[in-house]
Amino acid sequence: MRRLLLLSLCGIVPACATSARAPVVTATTPHVVGAAARARIDSTLSAYVSSGRLVGASALVWEKGAERFYGAYGFADREARRPYTRDAIVQIYSMTKPITGVALMTLYEQGKFQLDEPVAKYLPEFANPRVYAGNDASGAPRFVPADRPISIRDITRHTAGFATSPGEPGVGPFYAAADPLNRDNTLAEFSRKLASVPLAFQPGTRWSYGISVDVQAALVEKLAGQPFEQYVREHVLDPLGMRHTRYYVPQAAQTNLAVLYQRGGDGSWTRTPDSTYRSFNTQRWALTPGAFGLTSTLDDYMRFARMLLNGGELAGVRILRPETVKLMATNHLPAVRDSSWLPSKGQVGFGIDFAVRVAPPKSAAENNGAVGEFFWDGLASTLFWVDPKNDLAAVLFTQMLPFDQVRLHKSFRDAVYGPIDGGSVTQ
Repeated sequence: MRRLLLLSLCGIVPACATSARAPVVTATTPHVVGAAARARIDSTLSAYVSSGRLVGASALVWEKGAERFYGAYGFADREARRPYTRDAIVQIYSMTKPITGVALMTLYEQGKFQLDEPVAKYLPEFANPRVYAGNDASGAPRFVPADRPISIRDITRHTAGFATSPGEPGVGPFYAAADPLNRDNTLAEFSRKLASVPLAFQPGTRWSYGISVDVQAALVEKLAGQPFEQYVREHVLDPLGMRHTRYYVPQAAQTNLAVLYQRGGDGSWTRTPDSTYRSFNTQRWALTPGAFGLTSTLDDYMRFARMLLNGGELAGVRILRPETVKLMATNHLPAVRDSSWLPSKGQVGFGIDFAVRVAPPKSAAENNGAVGEFFWDGLASTLFWVDPKNDLAAVLFTQMLPFDQVRLHKSFRDAVYGPIDGGSVTQ
């Protein structure tokens, strides 16, 4: 199986192979990703592909101002024998959310809103929400007024109370009837339809992931007075040079789309039909969601990660102020009675569209990482993180469903940092 690999600054390749984007640094500079880490990452990802646990993947690590590792393994399209390459286009799913959050916070810096203001101040359809409060004696759902308004902070940390699926107890039928995420809905229509659905819980009492970031997109559109997609393009993507990050992939570029593969319980792989997995990104739709939908390339997303690592600036272009990035990367999650599956990510809280690591791993079984790191992942098992302590950012791309059933993220993190122990760099 063909493998493409570039190990920057490791002494394995000639000096002429070093990218201009990865300037040489002195050998005395301490690094997390030195020769040993590069060898670990390479062998780890190679083994995942050679053993059949992955069809293909690519990874990029940036540390202390330079590219320290790039590797591409296996196939972006197994049937066509097309290898993963640096310019492979992947569906990033929920890694769209941090981009939406950054767009929203550019408006925060402009003084357009405050985090603790009610969402209804700007999207009045969310005024006076009703909340599911169990069933009455006849089995019919019972609703009560919300204890307080839904705040903008709630929609940035997933504590708004929104129903998220037709299976939601008590409110699922209302959600199904409203169909807020229908692709033919505009963001304004999405917002109105979601607001018609009773809340699943009182604002601020639980962590329930997902749809609130689409409300962020609707809020951006309302505050900016222009389409959300246009605002993100003008204020985040284009200034960062992220020209391959988009909802609609032009026909000429569609041959670079990596295939989404389904992993069976027996370890077999099934190609998701192109007509299914590509449909959102190969046609234009009215809906431009904030929570999912973008495609990107490894280098594009690393530019976004590097901007965050640099305190909101990249190559002389400032997207956010350092204090705003710090605000986003601070845990805002209150003590809630139910945080769903968030604890599976490790010792984390939640900031503004990122999980935030608040303590070291308690055991070697947990995901590795440094305190102060902020990160997120995507449905197709993509991952990125920003580690200010070690001046490091990492991006891992693959296209695998169900989400990371092979513990790829754990293995990749351990390869970057080394095994968790008392002397780990993550402490």
